[in-house]
Amino acid sequence: MQTTRTAKQHRKTAETDIQIELVVDGSGVSQIDTGVPFFDHMLTLFSKHGLFDLKVKVVGDIEVDYHHTVEDTGIVLGQCFREALGNKAGITRYGFWLLPMDETLAEVALDLSGRAFLSYHAPERVEAIGGINRFSYQLVEEFLRAFSSSLLATLHVEIRRGRDAHHMAEAIFKGLARALDVATRHDPRVTGIPSTKEVL
Repeated sequence: MQTTRTAKQHRKTAETDIQIELVVDGSGVSQIDTGVPFFDHMLTLFSKHGLFDLKVKVVGDIEVDYHHTVEDTGIVLGQCFREALGNKAGITRYGFWLLPMDETLAEVALDLSGRAFLSYHAPERVEAIGGINRFSYQLVEEFLRAFSSSLLATLHVEIRRGRDAHHMAEAIFKGLARALDVATRHDPRVTGIPSTKEVL
């Protein structure tokens, strides 16, 4: 009988104070409060579409900008997945998702390899998202870099087509959730660690 994979992390710096609780084998229930409304939206749909139960509470220096909050949340979320997955015995390891959202088509592929690497391709000079409290689209890449580095995963993300900044960001977070759900699943055919090195 497989046990539920969970993790809890708390990271406090001079710039952010972050608490995250994760259930990998969840149902997509979330409580998200980062102080950044658009980022809350992205993490909520990440939880929903990956079927991860997620609690996130962040107090960050958002009066400066959103960079530290977004990057550091990526770090802590990656740590949570790494803790919850343990030695990764029995998992699928690889995940891929091609996700459409209106005019946008996002491709996400990942390998829970134990090696941190991000390849990211998206349109440059994309407009900021939102009204008064605008969210810089470039922060999506910063989140992905922090997340893949902390999780020790190889992550490839590409916007094959897209114009609307909101759609592109949302397609990436949804695609990441779906690909990660695939990669973290237990495969009954896998015995031990899914690597000829016998360690990930």
